[in-house]
Amino acid sequence: MNTLTRGARSAFRNVIRTGSIVIILSISIGLIIAMMAARQAVDARIESLKSSVGNTISVSPAGVMGFEGGGEALTTDTVAKLSDIDHVSGVTSTLSDRLTTDDTTDLTSSIEAGALGQRRAGESSSSSSGTSTSSPMPTPPAGMANPMTSVNITGTDNTSSASTFGGSSVNWTSGKVFDAGSDTDDAVIGKNLAEKNSLSVGDTFTAYGTTLTVVGIYDAGTDFANNGIFTSLSTLQRISDQADSVTRASVTVDSVDNLTATTTAVSDALGDTADVTNSAETVEQLVSPLESVRNISLFSLIGAVIAGAVIVLLTMIMIVRERRREVGVMKAIGSSNIGIMKQFVAEAVTLTSLALVVGSIIGIAASAPLTSLLVDTSSSSSQQGGPGGGPGGMRGGMAFGLGRQALSNIESSVGASTLAAGVGATLLIAILGSAIPALMISKIKPAEAMRSE
Repeated sequence: MNTLTRGARSAFRNVIRTGSIVIILSISIGLIIAMMAARQAVDARIESLKSSVGNTISVSPAGVMGFEGGGEALTTDTVAKLSDIDHVSGVTSTLSDRLTTDDTTDLTSSIEAGALGQRRAGESSSSSSGTSTSSPMPTPPAGMANPMTSVNITGTDNTSSASTFGGSSVNWTSGKVFDAGSDTDDAVIGKNLAEKNSLSVGDTFTAYGTTLTVVGIYDAGTDFANNGIFTSLSTLQRISDQADSVTRASVTVDSVDNLTATTTAVSDALGDTADVTNSAETVEQLVSPLESVRNISLFSLIGAVIAGAVIVLLTMIMIVRERRREVGVMKAIGSSNIGIMKQFVAEAVTLTSLALVVGSIIGIAASAPLTSLLVDTSSSSSQQGGPGGGPGGMRGGMAFGLGRQALSNIESSVGASTLAAGVGATLLIAILGSAIPALMISKIKPAEAMRSE
């Protein structure tokens, strides 16, 4: 019988002890695999966020945020020149407007005013003496849409990104998207707006006195986004008499590393006619909770590896001490130090392999729940911090919402690479954890071993 076979069989000398060691070690191995899967899932999410959000530059007319502020619209030609700037991989232009339900469209908004809308469009409380009094809010000036009775319409030259429709993903409940490069009277509308106005694909509605045909109905996941209308940029420019006007441009950079330099170049090209911001701050806010999850999973992984190594080390120290006399006899009949080490390493690898089978099952079953627990903990911490108010509150709120969305979309699974890494780590722990005590006991002299017994 060779040393490896003898070592493997020695692992089953004491069934109770073997079972106890396997159970304890399998828990540690399961945690190692689960934490590796969690970290892998978070790393993938971080890279996805950086590639989809972290490499964009937002351009808007100077002094304008959404439908508020002043300034002059950008032009199609001005925005088109941004494509020639180094490291710019794409430019998306949009024109946004509001259709009022009493003059520029026959559609009815799917959003009810509610308490917040009534506060904005109904009454406001003010008093110089500290006593609350109610006074009617001023009526929006002529030509300005009341946000409580209006429908947002957007013209775009790029429909490939879900963010164009106001969500992280867009589902087409019926029909299809229009040709963004065309100038036809086609439009897509949000699911809620379609239901409110009993519209389906093929039906028509009016906007700016023009009859538009519904070619698709989308679902972007939120009530606000699903209250919108989208057409091609050239179509909206034509029917709204805003030729060549652009109210927002999104510049895509080829790499996050070039974001700052390209932002400066875009700002220099547009001068004081536009406000230019990049997504670096947004990315930082999005990645922050994910970094917390990644750090926790890393520390848990390190702790599980250390625990596994300690378990193997202490187990093998106990085993080799019990077999001092056996080691002495083996050396007396001619066994070499290497042969003795092989036997104990084989025994440790056998125990670890048994634990690896059970631990893999535990890791596969626990990876998703543990990842969800880490995500929920990080999400709760983010909620306590909140998006805050004050300057930049809108941008902070958007980042907060995107961060919540990014956390909720993390899916952890144990793939072949994770299992392979887990197997490699545990076998390395078994070899190192058993080699040290085996080396120490193999150097004992036979006479000394007999005397100690």
